[in-house]
Amino acid sequence: MAKVIVIPKSQNVRDEKKYSSIFEKVDFSKYRNPTKSEIEILEKNQNISTDPDWKNLFVSEVFSPENIKNSEFYGTVVVGKLDKNFLQFHDLKLETGIFNSSVEDCVLADDVCVKNVSYLRNYWISDRVILFNVHEMSCTNHSKFGNGIIKNGESEDVRIWIGVGNENDGRSVLPFENMLPSDAFLWSRYRDDKALMQKFIDFTEKGNTKELNTFGTVGEDTIIKNTALIKDAKIGQNVYIKGALKLKNITILSTYDEPSQVGEGVEMVNGIMGYGSRIFYQAVAVRFVIGRNCQLKYGVRVLNTIIGDNSTVSCCELLNNLIFPFHEQHHNSSFLIASTVCGQSNIASGATIGSNHNSRSPDGEIFAGRGFWPGLCSDFKHNSRFASFTLIAKGSYQYELNILYPFSLVSENADDEGITIMPAYWFMYNMFAMARNNSKFKKRDKRVIKEQHIETDPFAPDTIQEVEFALNRIIELTGRWLKANDEWFKNCQNEDLFKLAKDFLHKNPNSEIELNDLQCTKRGGAKIVKAAMGYREYRKIAKYFAGKTLLEYAAFHGKKSFDKELLSGLLDIPLYTKWQNVGGQVIPSEKIAELFDKIKIGKIGSWDEVHSFYDEQEANYLDFKSRYALYILEFLYSRKISEFTDEIFKDIISDVLAVSNYIYESAISSRQKDYTDYFRTITYANKEEMTAVIGTIDDVSFLKELKVTTEEFNSSFSSLFDGLMKN
Repeated sequence: MAKVIVIPKSQNVRDEKKYSSIFEKVDFSKYRNPTKSEIEILEKNQNISTDPDWKNLFVSEVFSPENIKNSEFYGTVVVGKLDKNFLQFHDLKLETGIFNSSVEDCVLADDVCVKNVSYLRNYWISDRVILFNVHEMSCTNHSKFGNGIIKNGESEDVRIWIGVGNENDGRSVLPFENMLPSDAFLWSRYRDDKALMQKFIDFTEKGNTKELNTFGTVGEDTIIKNTALIKDAKIGQNVYIKGALKLKNITILSTYDEPSQVGEGVEMVNGIMGYGSRIFYQAVAVRFVIGRNCQLKYGVRVLNTIIGDNSTVSCCELLNNLIFPFHEQHHNSSFLIASTVCGQSNIASGATIGSNHNSRSPDGEIFAGRGFWPGLCSDFKHNSRFASFTLIAKGSYQYELNILYPFSLVSENADDEGITIMPAYWFMYNMFAMARNNSKFKKRDKRVIKEQHIETDPFAPDTIQEVEFALNRIIELTGRWLKANDEWFKNCQNEDLFKLAKDFLHKNPNSEIELNDLQCTKRGGAKIVKAAMGYREYRKIAKYFAGKTLLEYAAFHGKKSFDKELLSGLLDIPLYTKWQNVGGQVIPSEKIAELFDKIKIGKIGSWDEVHSFYDEQEANYLDFKSRYALYILEFLYSRKISEFTDEIFKDIISDVLAVSNYIYESAISSRQKDYTDYFRTITYANKEEMTAVIGTIDDVSFLKELKVTTEEFNSSFSSLFDGLMKN
């Protein structure tokens, strides 16, 4: 621990080399020293300066010394326009000037109010800023403002890493100001590529002069009041900070369009807070990056974690996580530890995810695809992996899980140590939630600038590739079941068994056979229930995705139906069948490999250029997705598009329209239960009271929107393949 050093006043000589470059940016020709009469007023108002002639104070032509009272000036202080004005923000109204404060080596721009700031050092305070009741606000010359860089003479030990995804820091990444979840995902997952890892470090250091000359900044129209400690902070425009306890080595990004707020009892150390985010009510964050339009509140504890855009966390603990956009976790006693969660997730109260290790070292981790939704008081062990849109029923899962089936329901198996999985559960029993997902997330996206591209549709290439895998998996397991339980199949060769099992599933869509998948949990295996129905639903949704995507492609090209020319153009697009959810953006795996090659040979040399790559992929997404949609149709019908007959096209149209109507009707029926179920009525004296409290199903705006979009989709889709049909 450092000791307090006593320095005699006679030896308190400034070493200019150790001070910031703040005054290099000042045009001193626009400033002057106070006049003799102004100095008299300053001293009369109980102000003191280390320079008896006040040569260290520089003021503008518009200067009211009466508005500086009982304050101390050390080093060099520049004060912009100071007239007898007031600044008002909400109910707070204060006179511009400097009152009861100590200021050292600072630039205060026009119309600033500094009142009751006990120690203000090495900051550039922009126009119309209020600093009111701040105990200490200082900036060292080696500050990094939460970025993972180091300065001259510093060792690697002081560099800030964020240990996402794993508690042993094996997936650590360096934070930087414009970091996206996509960047963190690529950095944290491809650890075997050492050359790539070094390039990412180089990108983060790029532009860092390493000089020990930094100074803190506060942007225009920012309000900071009733705050204990602000140290080494870069604070943007129009920020509102009130009642914070400790803000140290951080960047707060904020603009007039996306203002950020920090509230009562907040502690933030070593991190970056995104545009338009709000952190308040005793939230604590250490080693973090928080995306755009996020909320942290009500005692949440965040450590070594990156949180994607449009997320809300409160009353919980998050340690060593990488979380993609649209994450919800706001209930007491929920824990998320050493996990990568791919967004659009909802963590229930009492969920304990990864807090217990199944090894002697804290090196386990959990990976959850989009739409991860664990039930109340669920707990999971490392290492576990979950397919997209997995719903897990309440339970204590004693062994590692490997859920291979998207859109499934997972529950404990009461009969043995295994688990039960119902594939495609969402489509069969909770279509309202599934249908509402895309609309819900788009409405919640309040970002003005959308740097992180986010796929919000549940039916996208990343999830459909999981559906494709699950279809093949169910066929394979069905073949094993038939061979073990049906005499006719016992002598079948494996190459024939797959086709026969597929035929069985097509002919028996309501079969109640139960399959066993030993790959889904470490002990006991998984009982796959309603497998035939799940297979049927998976095929429906894959076909719906393909049809919906091709309709979007045709509309983009200004056509109501496919013809040979449009189809030929689509077939010329490269086919990508493997996809990655990269921080919320869905990108072909081959394109990620191309990105890495360009990085390593120097064709891409900065994070800005990596972000341009993301933009390029988003621009090409519809093309790549549409080519994949065509491939999915070929997979479902086991033939090339050139071999499709009129009957197949009609079958696609019929099936997709049936799914479209089913989505709408099932959304209504699943929501209708909330109004017709007997137990939903028992707390009301009569139907009229219930209606007054919760309304009726006719009041659900989403269902009204869904009806319109379903009718529009059905009308357009009916003629999508007219140009390819012979009759």
